[in-house]
Amino acid sequence: MFALVESGSITKMLNGNKGIQIGDLKYPRAIYTLWTEAERNAIGIYTVEYDDSNKKDEKWYINTNQSYAFADNKVTASYGSATAKKHADTTWTQQQIDDGDAPAGADTDTVAVKGLKTVLIEQVKAQAEGELNRTDWYITRKAEKNTAIPSAITTHRDAVRSKQAAMETAITNASDTPALETLYTYTEQEDGSTTRPLGELPTLE
Repeated sequence: MFALVESGSITKMLNGNKGIQIGDLKYPRAIYTLWTEAERNAIGIYTVEYDDSNKKDEKWYINTNQSYAFADNKVTASYGSATAKKHADTTWTQQQIDDGDAPAGADTDTVAVKGLKTVLIEQVKAQAEGELNRTDWYITRKAEKNTAIPSAITTHRDAVRSKQAAMETAITNASDTPALETLYTYTEQEDGSTTRPLGELPTLE
């Protein structure tokens, strides 16, 4: 990405896929690939430098749009302060209900927007269900043929449910969005492995 700077101000953003006319002079698209940065700067075209220091993981935060500034002979694109996504559900307000913005039958206890906790717990439930589904056929066989379920399978299924409950509790007890992010942040251990505070559901080998 490039920017055209005129009289010290950015006047146009350029993607470099076509030529440009500046004043009475026309320049071909080749200036973006064949010219040096200094040559482009001489006619007011600068390569955009990206500053992502304020950008945060979009799983947990809402980033601002990038803003562009020209200073110290360079054009910089940067983000403002990110806003943490809501960790709790948002319910419909009475005003929204009265204005007809809420779905029919909704009240002030009805969830309008799921918070991160709800979303993450739903993901854990789905992952646990997927893991249990792998051994559901043992349960079906037991019901239909009265064939004993191997103890290793029963132990594994109990372990999945137990870990699922622990993970859901950890998510529920997180105080805010940064605390949720910490639960999911992997760190390297002394043995070279990586773990996260939330842990993992056990899987059948």
